[in-house]
Amino acid sequence: MNQPADRRERGEAMFQQVFGREPRPGSYPEFLQLTIDHLFGEIWTRPHLSVEERELVALTAVALARTDWELRGHIGAALHLGMSREKIIEVIIQLAYYGGWPVANNGLRVAQEVFAELDADHEQ
Repeated sequence: MNQPADRRERGEAMFQQVFGREPRPGSYPEFLQLTIDHLFGEIWTRPHLSVEERELVALTAVALARTDWELRGHIGAALHLGMSREKIIEVIIQLAYYGGWPVANNGLRVAQEVFAELDADHEQ
């Protein structure tokens, strides 16, 4: 049985693994708690998919939803997990056929912005 403390601990560890940082409380701490406990503590820790495969699913979903803020975070997570920029771009290009050209165009724009920001940070 999943105890709340166990879910929280697993969720925080999984979040750290995926994003390479601690969760940041925002305007809605209750929503963050649900995200950590349920999404990362229960869903992301299920068997049969690797963390990298789950990240590709999440990246695809947020790109299709055109949620730029979340897409930026999941591009960063994919890079943190060792995915190449080329792989991320290929995922987004393939979405043109499943979600439409505007979805891919938006995703490519966001990816380019994230890559440029990372390059600028590394130059400093």
